[in-house]
Amino acid sequence: MRVMGVDPGLTRCGIALVESGAGRTVTALDVDVVRTPASMELAERLLLVHRAAEHWLETHRPDVVAVERVFAQRQVSTAMGTAQAAGVIALAAAQREIPVRFHTPSEVKAAVTGSGRADKAQVTMMVTRILGMQQAPRPADAADALALAICHCWRGPVNERMEAAAAKARAAQDAHRRRLELARRKAVGP
Repeated sequence: MRVMGVDPGLTRCGIALVESGAGRTVTALDVDVVRTPASMELAERLLLVHRAAEHWLETHRPDVVAVERVFAQRQVSTAMGTAQAAGVIALAAAQREIPVRFHTPSEVKAAVTGSGRADKAQVTMMVTRILGMQQAPRPADAADALALAICHCWRGPVNERMEAAAAKARAAQDAHRRRLELARRKAVGP
């Protein structure tokens, strides 16, 4: 499975591609950081991020895109920019019918370090170790994008099986309720 991991942002947007192998093996195929200057108009910055995403999607043809789920941050403007960057990435993937999955920062940290409260240095160290890299990916946005892709390789298939099982259980529960309602109506009569 080829996973494109995205650490969304307007100033720096980390994008990485990894491929999963047997067991928990993962191989880094590419990583980069898209940078846009703060002096540029918002629409132009988003266009640059969108174009970079389109280029990556066309060049690498991932099976799935894993994006960090945006949470409220102290600075609302930063959170808004991050959410907008995540949106244009998701749009580019959806236009190609490539599934997009969102992972929380704590989920990603827990997947690669074992602790949902790990700091950026710990995440970078573990990404470097997991991928057998000679040097740590820089800046942190690159390491975070790799961590997102690794997280999805390791947790995505399990999460999707759990979601499918939950949907099947809901459907069975709904069918059972309909049968009970039908039996109740028959018992009460016209």
